[in-house]
Amino acid sequence: MRMKQSPEQEVRLLLLGLDNAGKTTLLKQLAAEDISHITPTQGFNIKTVQSSGFKLNVWDIGGQRKIRPYWRNYFENTDVLIYVIDSSDKKRFEESSMELSELLEEETLAGVPLLIFANKQDLMTATSASELAESLNLHTIRDRMWQVQACSAITAEGVQDGMTWVCRNISFRKK
Repeated sequence: MRMKQSPEQEVRLLLLGLDNAGKTTLLKQLAAEDISHITPTQGFNIKTVQSSGFKLNVWDIGGQRKIRPYWRNYFENTDVLIYVIDSSDKKRFEESSMELSELLEEETLAGVPLLIFANKQDLMTATSASELAESLNLHTIRDRMWQVQACSAITAEGVQDGMTWVCRNISFRKK
């Protein structure tokens, strides 16, 4: 007798970060889509990706400064927050860090596991994931699971590792 497969759990992932951090490229990479023509996201993109028995609904919200106030409209029911940082753009680390701090203070996102993709590791000027964690003071985060994952949305390196962490921490939360 064959066991009836349990239906996949639907999960809501929120993909945030400054404009040009690589969120849409990452999303398309996850969905195995062509990444050669990507333009700045004006509103949002959403894709559903299967991973480790989960059905991941990934919301990629535009990161331009004028759009950021609308991020909060998407917080409700988020299972994991994925924050993408352009590791090669040191001039914007402070801005990125401030936006992240504000997100972590949001009540709707309280306790939501956080994955930080230290993106653009394929560039010579990229800061390492550990250095990035240091400059963002991540060691002070005590109220949630968090992880920094070095990746390159262009080459896909590190992306799957990050998603594996996401799936591991969803199941931990959904129990």
